[in-house]
Amino acid sequence: MATLKTLKLTNRSPKQPIRNLPPSVDVSADTTVEDVKILIAKAVRMSDHNRIGLFDPSTKKTLKNRQARIADEQAVASTGEVLVKDLGPQIGWKTVFIIEYLGPILIHAAVVAARPYLYAGAPSYRDLSPTQWLGFAMFQLHFLKREYETLFVHKFSASTMPFRNVFKNSFFYWALSGLLCAYFIYSPTSLAARADQPAIDAVGALIFLFGEVNNALVHRYLSSLRPAGSTERRIPVGYGFGLVTCPNYMFEVLSWVGVIVALRDWTSALFICVGIAQMSDWAKGKERAYRKEFGDRYKKKRYTMLPGLF
Repeated sequence: MATLKTLKLTNRSPKQPIRNLPPSVDVSADTTVEDVKILIAKAVRMSDHNRIGLFDPSTKKTLKNRQARIADEQAVASTGEVLVKDLGPQIGWKTVFIIEYLGPILIHAAVVAARPYLYAGAPSYRDLSPTQWLGFAMFQLHFLKREYETLFVHKFSASTMPFRNVFKNSFFYWALSGLLCAYFIYSPTSLAARADQPAIDAVGALIFLFGEVNNALVHRYLSSLRPAGSTERRIPVGYGFGLVTCPNYMFEVLSWVGVIVALRDWTSALFICVGIAQMSDWAKGKERAYRKEFGDRYKKKRYTMLPGLF
């Protein structure tokens, strides 16, 4: 389909069309999905080409690989058409992740600093127990690690996401792992405040560290599979990939099991249960994507995230 020279543009949402959308744009054999976005943005005088969404004319699914040649997109090349939509104001993926993870870091620090005022009326008020300090360290290390990975490890297939997502995504972290967990964990009446079993604390800390370290190793390995500036994917092996589709999620859950063991805390359990529901959906999607993209070269997994469960 390298002979594709003109690409028809059709509004994906007729009720919310892009104003002044040209009927077509000229393309060459090497024109990429991102190039088309830039051409359209220039034609409609839109300052941010990331607002332009391109969609398969048959499945109406987004064309995610922005570096793919538009002529290599089968349905687009066969029809000579692409669907176009204004995705609205955008914000960088890295920026969203930084904001998400910064919430729990700041909230836990603020709650610990404000304990004399937050729990002043509690008859059993006392200083933080060793177990509570351990919990504080676990939360801070976990989210500081995530901030580091966002800045220096992860490679994102998309540059931006809709701006409104920053509020939806941040609520999960700021409200659950931030406000809810911090308020109950550092309370003078929490199980962590009354805990006096250093051996259990040590077991929880070891499970947590094992999960965090292996999660970090998987993330670094996945990053190494994708060349800089590329959205190309390769088949991952090792590091737990023989067990599940997404061992990074498996180790993530394991690290939170360590937190729950050490703190005996229901809010941490609630947070990771909600997280498991979301990660499970992502893992299933990743398994489907691997099977579709790599076919027989990919060894299908029975479990996508937690061996023996799902």
